[in-house]
Amino acid sequence: MANFQDRGPPSTAAVAIGTAIVSGLAGYFLGQASSIGLFDSTPAPARRSKEGNAGPKSDSSSSDDEFDTEAVPDAQSSSDESEAQDLGELKTFPGNTEECKLVLVVRNDLGMTKGKIAAQCSHATLACYKAMIRADPSHPVLKQWERMGQAKIALKVDNEEDMLMLQAQAVSLGLCAQVIHDAGRTQIASGSATALGIGPAPKSKIDEVTSHLKLL
Repeated sequence: MANFQDRGPPSTAAVAIGTAIVSGLAGYFLGQASSIGLFDSTPAPARRSKEGNAGPKSDSSSSDDEFDTEAVPDAQSSSDESEAQDLGELKTFPGNTEECKLVLVVRNDLGMTKGKIAAQCSHATLACYKAMIRADPSHPVLKQWERMGQAKIALKVDNEEDMLMLQAQAVSLGLCAQVIHDAGRTQIASGSATALGIGPAPKSKIDEVTSHLKLL
């Protein structure tokens, strides 16, 4: 019988077959181990989830968050005001070549800060724009206002009664007129009428309503 040392090196085929057998056995036992939970990887995602929850949270008292939080109720109340006006009554002023503008009338008796006033004027602008879009997405006055630079003028009024009278007068002329009511979370009482948006409309038509008012 030949000694082990006398045998030649294994052939390439034998090495390949042996490697395949070992790989197959290793794969089989690894699969069995995984099936009984020896290689359970669920803790890692749990740790990642916990780390994600422990991340820095936004400061709800920041000025940006306060502004955004307050903007939502104001926008909703402006939508309610939009529904109160029959949008079908908005005039198109056919053949108008005059400059169009949007007027923002702010109550001067509420003592609002500059930032508060800016927020209310923004809500009034958006409310008027959305109301015009709902009435007619291709409204000629709205398109002309957009083409000519979207002129906006800020004026002031002494009290809510005068503001509502201006709104009624504007509506009677076929103008878009939207009143903004504040949510009352910071400076003023809830439901207070803070700003009135009139237009966009031809300059002369809006001046029939607001020409006597002073700049803000």
